[in-house]
Amino acid sequence: MSETAIRVQGLEKTFRHGFWMRSVRAVRGISFDVHAGGIFGFLGPNGAGKTTTIKMLTGLIHPSAGQAWVFGERIPSRKVMQKVGFMPENPYVYPFLTPREFVEMCGQLSGVGRRAVRDRARRTLDLVGILYAADRPARRLSKGMLQRTALAAALVGDPELLILDEPMSGLDPVGRKEVRDLILDERGQGRTIFFSTHILPDVETMCDRVAILNRGKVVVSGELSELLRGSARRTDVHVLDASEEFQRACEADGHSTRRIRQRLVIEVEGERKVDGVVRRALDAGLAVAEVTPRSETLEDLFVREALDASTSAAPPAPDTTEPGDVE
Repeated sequence: MSETAIRVQGLEKTFRHGFWMRSVRAVRGISFDVHAGGIFGFLGPNGAGKTTTIKMLTGLIHPSAGQAWVFGERIPSRKVMQKVGFMPENPYVYPFLTPREFVEMCGQLSGVGRRAVRDRARRTLDLVGILYAADRPARRLSKGMLQRTALAAALVGDPELLILDEPMSGLDPVGRKEVRDLILDERGQGRTIFFSTHILPDVETMCDRVAILNRGKVVVSGELSELLRGSARRTDVHVLDASEEFQRACEADGHSTRRIRQRLVIEVEGERKVDGVVRRALDAGLAVAEVTPRSETLEDLFVREALDASTSAAPPAPDTTEPGDVE
């Protein structure tokens, strides 16, 4: 069994704000494990509690209840944070410093010696593709360039664990691919990657395990391959030259339909109903051109477990937190 890099048990966070000290529960007793050497995707809609959880894991705020461990050390722990590289969602790079100066400063704060930090800073700036602008004042950099600088700052201490909050934010498609490749390379070197993102295709192609948060609770957690495995949830049956009467009969049975030129596409939920639809088409003298199973994607899982649950639940209490407190 692989070592556990992060273990979270019953973690909660309640904020109190305003004159009446109103309570807002941002995180509600969540539990999950992150295995060492893997890539863990932390997902959820805006306001689900992702950034609040990350702030607790990095010791920036204290939990109201529950416990968390990083490499076996209960957080907050100054000792274990020397093994962690952290990139916040909205990194602040001092505007009058250059990327080189900022990354060197972060390296020294991480315990890298003065002699080694210059070489480390140069290598990490080159790794994230910002070395060409290493000596420009940060105030002259674009958002994407600042993201790369913050990523270099997270890597300069040679951490065992990378915690990245929306690392693709502000990057163009080329930049996203480069950061995605960088994350995969870092995993190949034995680092553990924990990152939150809204870009589901990146998670589906990179992550070994995921957790989906909704309203401060973990609604799905586990191996991505296991969560998306199993029988197809939907099958598309393509029928040629179907009449409107045949289409209405299929819709009366509860099937969704759509037309693509001469084809009628019948969306069949569940494998057991496919035979009945195909038999109906053949009995009507129609040609069945294609039967295509549609396996569930991460987007399907996310919409069902997070977004659909949010819209069907009762509306939450008014949010009285300060900006950045709940994410």
